[in-house]
Amino acid sequence: MTVDPTHTAPAADTARSGLLRRTAVPLGILGGVAAAFVYVGAVDPNEAGHYPACPLLRTTGVYCPGCGGLRSAHAFVHGDLSGALGANALAVAGYALFAVVWAVWAIRAARGRPLGLGLGRVHLWALGAVVLAFTVVRNLPMGGFLRP
Repeated sequence: MTVDPTHTAPAADTARSGLLRRTAVPLGILGGVAAAFVYVGAVDPNEAGHYPACPLLRTTGVYCPGCGGLRSAHAFVHGDLSGALGANALAVAGYALFAVVWAVWAIRAARGRPLGLGLGRVHLWALGAVVLAFTVVRNLPMGGFLRP
């Protein structure tokens, strides 16, 4: 009887395909986010004409919570953390939060468990309050350090 060294046991094949199936969505999301960061890292938002201007800033002169987000991502990709924080500190906090939530999601998915963040109304209202406070402060004269 000849043993084929390239043949794996059916149980191992099933386990491997099950792991791939369970982690496909988190890996797909990570791939999409990584591709977006690669693009923003390659196409500099500091040069005029590459990206559209913020419509709120253009029409009212008010900085929205996302203003400076592309410049922040560009600086982050290039390892300039202080530049990223200076362009949009809230976005940098979002990058860190995404990394933590994604890692928890990927580990739980690999184990066959749902993400289960358990966010309630209080959490969502608190997040909204943080975004609102960031937006208001960056538009006040004293909040110049939060402007892009």
